Amino acid sequence: MEKIFKSFEKTTVVILLVLMMLAVAVSTIELAIILYKELMKPPFLLLSIDEMIEVFSFFLMVLIGLELVESVKAYLEHEKFTAEIVILVALVAVSRKIIILNYEEMSPEKLLGISAIIISLGGGFYLLRKSIGNTKD
Repeated sequence: MEKIFKSFEKTTVVILLVLMMLAVAVSTIELAIILYKELMKPPFLLLSIDEMIEVFSFFLMVLIGLELVESVKAYLEHEKFTAEIVILVALVAVSRKIIILNYEEMSPEKLLGISAIIISLGGGFYLLRKSIGNTKD
């Protein structure tokens, strides 16, 4: 029974990996199309602040997808999720959210909460990297 479960799990993860790679590829093409359209509108080859934020937001979404592909790939190779990759995905996702925020509409409490998340993730990533570095010696 265990062998059937492992086979099912591995097949499901491979399917997820292929689907995520397809989603990242399509998103990259869509990002290129959006960027091309925005650059071709008057004024030619110039982006407004809102357009740049939209492009950067989409760009970071593609990066999040790439990090997810990396985490699924690591799971296939090691049969476990690594905390390092999960924290990196979370950092990129929070960074994306920060870039697209409208700060004039945000309450100070929400901004403090987001900053606490960033500090926690950054500190956790630092400590994780430091502990991994110490175990390799």
